[in-house]
Amino acid sequence: MTLDLGALVERVAPILVFLVAITLVAEICDLSGLFDVAAHRAARLARGRVAVLWLLVVVLAVACTILLSLDTTAVLLTPVAITVARQVGAPPLPFAMTTLWLANTASLLLPVSNLTNLLALHPFRDLQVDTFGYIRLMAPPAAAAIIATVTVLWLLHRRELTGGYTTPPPDEPHDLVLTRIAGVVCVLLAPAFVLGVQPALASLPAAAILLAATYWRAPELLRRISLPWLTVVGVCVLFLVVQAALDWGLKEWLQTVVGGGHSLSALLRVSGVGALTANGINNLPAYLALEPTATDSPARLAALLVGVNAGPIITMWGSVATLLWAQRCRSAGLKIDARRIAGAGALCAVTVVVAATATLAATAS
Repeated sequence: MTLDLGALVERVAPILVFLVAITLVAEICDLSGLFDVAAHRAARLARGRVAVLWLLVVVLAVACTILLSLDTTAVLLTPVAITVARQVGAPPLPFAMTTLWLANTASLLLPVSNLTNLLALHPFRDLQVDTFGYIRLMAPPAAAAIIATVTVLWLLHRRELTGGYTTPPPDEPHDLVLTRIAGVVCVLLAPAFVLGVQPALASLPAAAILLAATYWRAPELLRRISLPWLTVVGVCVLFLVVQAALDWGLKEWLQTVVGGGHSLSALLRVSGVGALTANGINNLPAYLALEPTATDSPARLAALLVGVNAGPIITMWGSVATLLWAQRCRSAGLKIDARRIAGAGALCAVTVVVAATATLAATAS
């Protein structure tokens, strides 16, 4: 067995650079108060209606996941959503569940929304699918996944989301100049990602601008920035372990499990296996292991992304975002029942994966 370390480094390095840079962007956006301001503005915009406030949190969670990645939503938006819900007297669990599920299920549209999407860019390019082609292919299933998630959330929590509140929470004091700079950087990142600028090349200048702005306006905040070095090391180890297992014969066995074909049932088999594997061992190694079984067509590769992105909301270890979300909930004093999460997550995962895969099959044919 021999590993092509050069090719592995060439593929992994840009992803790791992006991960560190976009985490830095997200951390500074949080420390600048951007998420707090957005949530409090939403509370005022909802005009005392809990259901409208929840829908605005949905919009915020979707936008945050698509543009700044699922981990950003899980880590930074979750405590804001819980706090705002408590301040207006609404039950916090539906708001927390909204950030958890949408952090995963809304992460299909852009390559930057999930590390698995970035990993998939390489085989997509081998299949002559560029960034615009990726967005065109993934937009219908991404929309279906978001709509299905919001529908299930509403059906499960509609009684808790009725009613109103009289006094919106006050804005927290922030440096408005730094907050506005963070907002402008996020707005500018969106078209850069959509236009196909390499994510690492777009996120590095954004991180540099925000670092400089923070040093200028609030240098004490720099000490509070936390970067995902353990995640970087973990991703490197996962690549090596999974590649070694594939070279030792795992690829052939997985091919028999996943099967072939491009019909609805064949694509459901790909996404279903992806979702089950992700819930069993985490979505990142699940994608790495299953990728060789789905690289014969864009539709099959897209179906795999549906499974490993939108499916791992059943187990607490299904994605890193879920683990981070649980930690944030505990820090906010919100009790999490893993069995209840698993039961509701199974219902949502099946609904979302089937809806997104069916949409993919109808639009990619």
